[in-house]
Amino acid sequence: MKVVGQFVATFVVSVVFFGVALFLPAGTVDYWQAWVFLVVFAATTLLPSVYLAVKHPAALQRRMKGGPTAETRPIQRVVMVATVAAVVVQLVVSALDHRFGWSSVPSAVVVLGDVLVGVGLLVAQFVIIQNEYAAATITVEADQPVVSTGLYGLVRHPMYFGALVMMIGTPLALDSYWGLVLLVPACVALGARIVDEEEMLTEELAGYADYVEQVRFRLLPGVW
Repeated sequence: MKVVGQFVATFVVSVVFFGVALFLPAGTVDYWQAWVFLVVFAATTLLPSVYLAVKHPAALQRRMKGGPTAETRPIQRVVMVATVAAVVVQLVVSALDHRFGWSSVPSAVVVLGDVLVGVGLLVAQFVIIQNEYAAATITVEADQPVVSTGLYGLVRHPMYFGALVMMIGTPLALDSYWGLVLLVPACVALGARIVDEEEMLTEELAGYADYVEQVRFRLLPGVW
């Protein structure tokens, strides 16, 4: 029950954080795109997490231990700070874009953005179901196996693929094209995180070097 309480608290804080980061710079709560985004975020985060809380509580607990201070590698602390900053700025820029009308995003594109947000979050959650050792921090546990099936058979970092899809969809869902500009620093930070993570996994996780040979692409099939 402790992990459930921790998740509920984290979930509420996340929703409030997103609400403040959107409605404050937008200058209004009359922002239907933001409300739909929050509903999509809440639904695609809450339902899979309830399943994890029941079936795989240890995996959910690993997932909740994240953020710059939870990282043990210095470069990962820097990367996490950059990533969080990029996410916050993307939300704020998107809300300001909506407020001042810098972009003209059709409703159909907004809906597409919400679909991408939902798909990205569901992919990230499904990764945790496939790999109970998938955590929010870069760690290797004593009995941790290499997972090479399912989504891990397509790319080596499917959770980050889900995060990337969400980051692409977020500004569109929030009625903004200018928010897409923040994808550049976010992708740089994500790439740095992946490269450093793979260096550690190759050194510390038995069988990971063979897995790298088996699955060639880190994030995008056929690209990288």
